[in-house]
Amino acid sequence: MPLALITGSCGLIGSEVAIYFSRQGFRIAGVDNNQRAVFFGAEGDTRWSLDRLRNEIPGYDHRELDIRNRQAVLDLIAELRPNAIIHTAAQPSHDRAAAIPFDDFDVNAVGTLNLLEAARRSCPESPFIHMSTNKVYGDRPNTIPLRELGTRWDYANPEFEHGIAEDFSIDQSKHSLFGASKVASDVMVQEYGRYFQMPTCCLRGGCLTGPNHSGVELHGFLSYLIKCNLEDREYKVFGYKAKQVRDNIHSEDVARFMYEFSRKPRVAEVYNLGGGKENSCSILEAFHKIAAITGKSMAWCYVDENRLGDHICYYSDLRKMREHYPRWDVTISLEQTLEEIVRAWRERS
Repeated sequence: MPLALITGSCGLIGSEVAIYFSRQGFRIAGVDNNQRAVFFGAEGDTRWSLDRLRNEIPGYDHRELDIRNRQAVLDLIAELRPNAIIHTAAQPSHDRAAAIPFDDFDVNAVGTLNLLEAARRSCPESPFIHMSTNKVYGDRPNTIPLRELGTRWDYANPEFEHGIAEDFSIDQSKHSLFGASKVASDVMVQEYGRYFQMPTCCLRGGCLTGPNHSGVELHGFLSYLIKCNLEDREYKVFGYKAKQVRDNIHSEDVARFMYEFSRKPRVAEVYNLGGGKENSCSILEAFHKIAAITGKSMAWCYVDENRLGDHICYYSDLRKMREHYPRWDVTISLEQTLEEIVRAWRERS
């Protein structure tokens, strides 16, 4: 039975991937030291997710390991020699990164390098799937001409009718320190693929979401927004008239693509992984959709100053993914995703 090693296994994507790969016949080893609770406090704690993995995955092998510990990473991968490595562990917030720049870079960039070199030494033939981010494009998407609609911004340039494609420049733009550390890891994953002919890919995620997200203010847009709605908390909107647009993809669809790549891996590939235009929404639109599900209007306040490096409008062009992996597509709608998140928060409260 093949073995998949998943870093960040208690997080939203890691836990979804662990369960999905287990159902496809993989043994699962997970690496997670609950660093999310360190970054975001008690609300970011993922211990509940570890319990879920142990309950749902036969023989789940959990390793409380920090990916910054180079020797421990080298030893682990030499011991396990996994058939696939799915790297989702990260410091995920561009706001938080400015306060903890060393931790941010050491986790996102150095931790990824540790894993890549361990894979090269022990299992270079195993697919290495890296969860990157659309923040590698920095604020360059904001240079695309936009048109303002009633509830959202959208691209005015027909070239971007389908969204942002993988050949969009990541250079000479403001990324946030988080975006810069993820650029470093993204390029390194590509380089190990090209230089050593290893099967690697970078998945430049948009808003990855789902019912198993421990959403907090600094990370987890839809999950945190819904939590605020259910708990009558005031949600803070930063700039752009609350019309900024994100494309949202359910964590299960993310896991499904990772599985397809592991079946037919390619060398040094890059994919923009999001919900596409069909699953995009602005913050204003999200307020209305969530209120329609919960029956509660959204309490929110507006801060005129936007977050540094924030995207005004971003949705992913999915055509390359669909061309390379025709068995894959987005299968879970935004409305279904929202309903699942609402139900999950209610069950956890």
